[in-house]
Amino acid sequence: MGETPVLASVLVIEDDGAIGKGLVDELASRSYAVVWARTGAEALDHAGVSVPDAVLLDLGLPDMDGVQVCRSLRRALPSVPIIILTARDAEIDIVVGLDAGATDYVTKPFSVHVLLARLRAHLRNTTDTSPGELVFGDLRIDVEGYRALRDGNEILLRPKEMALLIRLATSAGRVVSREQLLDDVWDLQWESDTKTLEVHMHALRRKLGPRAEGRVWISTVRSFGYRFEP
Repeated sequence: MGETPVLASVLVIEDDGAIGKGLVDELASRSYAVVWARTGAEALDHAGVSVPDAVLLDLGLPDMDGVQVCRSLRRALPSVPIIILTARDAEIDIVVGLDAGATDYVTKPFSVHVLLARLRAHLRNTTDTSPGELVFGDLRIDVEGYRALRDGNEILLRPKEMALLIRLATSAGRVVSREQLLDDVWDLQWESDTKTLEVHMHALRRKLGPRAEGRVWISTVRSFGYRFEP
């Protein structure tokens, strides 16, 4: 018999053992692949390595403020649904949570069946959203049209510069090694001269232009690679 196909991967962030185990068991029984993180730091570490299809986030974490975890996850995972699960039911808490980047806000106690229905709905919306467009503030990257725009004005990029931007932006918030960029964009091995990459990176940064508040679009991770900052 073949293995049951996985519907989606879900990162569960919950420090309460009973609630966490209940969520993991319910999701696993419905063919979701589940990773359970009990702290904010553990969750952020996992999200930096493997991108989940959805996140269930408790705000009452032992090591970090859950709202700050939500903000960090939203920067790292710009298109992933984040559903907050919390006992905080005041209107201001809901507003703060949604403004921090949450896709949905569910208060405890909650119905597992309703939660799963909300999860399915958000996953459908993610699937239905065209993967051909990435948006970061005033920067819009049309992947299918192979062009980039700022404030509606097209940025004139060479083909390799565009390929480099797409490769980095699709991994926004995560470091991509020089080796991986050479392989993906130029089909070159690590032993090849990295000067080509550096020249194109310099040109790409110049053409993207300055960003608000002194931030950069692409940061250098010394001795390793580059990261697109969402």
